[in-house]
Amino acid sequence: MATIDEPLYPIAVLIDELKNEDIQLRLNSIRRLSTIARALGEERTRKELIPFLSENNDDDDEVLLAMADELGVFIPYVGGVEYANVLLPPLETLCTVEETCVRDKSVESLCRIGTQMIEQDLVDHFSPLVKRLAAGEWFTARVSSCGLFHIAYPSAPETLKTELRALYSQLCQDDMPMVRRSAATNLGKFAATVEPVHLKTDIMSIFEDLTQDDQDSVRLLAVEGCAALGKLLEPQDCVAHILPVIVNFSQDKSWRVRYMVANQLYELCEAVGPEPTRSDLVPAYVRLLRDNEAEVRIAAAGKVTKFCRILNPELAIQHILPCVKDLSTDSSQHVRSALASVIMGMAPVLGKDATIEQLLPIFLSLLKDEFPDVRLNIISKLDQVNQVIGIDLLSQSLLPAIVELAEDRHWRVRLAIIEYIPLLASQLGVGFFDDKLGALCMQWLKDKVYSIRDAAANNVKRLAEEFGPDWAMQHIVPQVLDLINNPHYLYRMTILHAVSLLSPVMGSEITCSQLLPIVINASKDRVPNIKFNVAKVLQSLIPIVDQSVVEKTIRPCLVELSEDPDVDVRFFATQALQSSDHVMMSS
Repeated sequence: MATIDEPLYPIAVLIDELKNEDIQLRLNSIRRLSTIARALGEERTRKELIPFLSENNDDDDEVLLAMADELGVFIPYVGGVEYANVLLPPLETLCTVEETCVRDKSVESLCRIGTQMIEQDLVDHFSPLVKRLAAGEWFTARVSSCGLFHIAYPSAPETLKTELRALYSQLCQDDMPMVRRSAATNLGKFAATVEPVHLKTDIMSIFEDLTQDDQDSVRLLAVEGCAALGKLLEPQDCVAHILPVIVNFSQDKSWRVRYMVANQLYELCEAVGPEPTRSDLVPAYVRLLRDNEAEVRIAAAGKVTKFCRILNPELAIQHILPCVKDLSTDSSQHVRSALASVIMGMAPVLGKDATIEQLLPIFLSLLKDEFPDVRLNIISKLDQVNQVIGIDLLSQSLLPAIVELAEDRHWRVRLAIIEYIPLLASQLGVGFFDDKLGALCMQWLKDKVYSIRDAAANNVKRLAEEFGPDWAMQHIVPQVLDLINNPHYLYRMTILHAVSLLSPVMGSEITCSQLLPIVINASKDRVPNIKFNVAKVLQSLIPIVDQSVVEKTIRPCLVELSEDPDVDVRFFATQALQSSDHVMMSS
C-alpha cells in the first residue's frame, strides 16, 4: 500500500502546506516547486501540479509573487519548450490580480516563456491569451496585456497582426487611465516589432492619441515613447512626427510632463538628430532652463553639459550660457546643486577663452555658495577645468577659494577638499603644493571631527605615495611626529593611525629609525585608548620591519602591554604577540 501512495506524497505535502495558515510555510512550499516538480516527473507536473496551481491563486500577494517568479523558469520541469504552453493558464490568472507587483512579475515570466516557445504555439496559445487579457472585463487584465504584445506580434500571421494592432489602439483609448499608462509605457517595445509600413500609420496614430491624452500621467509616459519611436523612424519622419510633439511637450501645462522632457532631452536630441536640435530644440531647452517650476529647472540644469556637446560652441555661448549664469544664482539651492554637478563639463565644450571669460566667474560664485552641496559638486570636478585652462590660471583663480573651503564650517565640505588634495597635488606639482597646501594638511590632523582627522591621515599617506619617501621624510614626517605630544589624546591617536599608514610607504629603514621610536614612547601614555592603539600599530609594523627589530624592540613592548591593568590593552597586546609568533613561525 505504501508503494502505491508514494508518488502522491509530494503533491499531497504541497497541498497541505499551501493550505497551512502560516504564510512562511506556504512561501517555502512555493519556493520548492522545482524540487516537487522533479519528484513528480514531467508528465505528472503537467497533469497535476500546474492545474493545482491554476486553481490555487487566492492567496497572499507574497505567495502569488513567488509563484509567478517560479513559473517563469519552469519550462524544463514540464518537458521542455514543446509543452511550454501548459504554463500559460496559471500565469494568465495571476495577470488579473489586484496587486501590481504580482501582475508585473507574471508579465515578466510570460515574456520569458514566450521568447522560448515555438512559433506555432505562440499563434495557437500565446496570442489568444493576449487577446483574452486585452478584452478582459477587469482593468488589471488589460493593463497586463500591454506588456505582452511585443512577444505575440512577430510570429503572428498577417490577419492576426492587424487584429493585434487594432487591439493595442483600443487599449490606448481605454476608459481607465491605468490601462492607457501601461499602453504608453510599452509602446516602444511593441513598435520595435511592427513593420515600418505600419509604424508610420497605425503606431504613429496611436502615439498621437497618447500625446493628446487628458491625463498628464499618460502624456509624461508618451515622452519616453518619443525617444523610443525616434530611433525606429527615418530621420525625415522623425522630424515631421516626433519633433513637433517634443516642442509641444516642452510647453505642456503640466510641470511633470515638462520635467520628463527636460530629463529625457539628450535621448530626444539623439532621436531627431543634430540639425533639428540646433534649430528647434534650443529654444525649447532655453524655455525649460527658465521654467517657473524648480523641479523642471533641476532636470534641465543637470543636462546642460550633454546638451552643449550637441551644439557648436557659438550656439552654446549665445543661447545656453546666459541661462547658466541665471541658474548659478537661482533661488532654489537644488537647482544650483544640479548645475554645479555638471557645469565643469562645459569647459572642454566651450574651449579655453570662453571658459576663462564666461565660466570661471560662475565657478567662483558657486564655490562661495552658502549651500554645502553646491560647493562640494564644484570641488569634485575641478580636474575637468584644469585640462582646459591650465594649472597656473586654475591656481590663481580657484585656489584661494579652495583654501577658504578647507576651513569651511561644514565638515563634509572639508572632507571633500581633503579627498581632492592628492589629485590637486599631482596636478600642481611638488613646489606649488609645499607653498600653499602643506600647512593645511597638518591642520586637518587636528580637526575637531573624527572623519576629517581619519581622512587627513589617509591624505598624508597618499601624498607620500605621490611625491615619494624622500619628500615625505623632509616635509611630512617631522610635522606629523611633532603632533604626538599634543595634550589631547584623540589627536595623539590620529598620529598613531597616520604612522601605521605611512610605514608601508616609507619602507623598513625610515620606519625603524623615525616612526617606531615614537610608537614605543606612546606605549607609556597614561590613556588606555592610546596604549591599545599602540598594540594595534605595532602589530601592523611586524611584517614591515626586520625580525631582529621585532625581537629587540616590538616584542618587549607588547609583553609589557600584555600585563597592563586595562583589559582592552591586554587583549590587543596579546593579539599582537600571537600575530608576531605566527610571522616568526611562517618565516
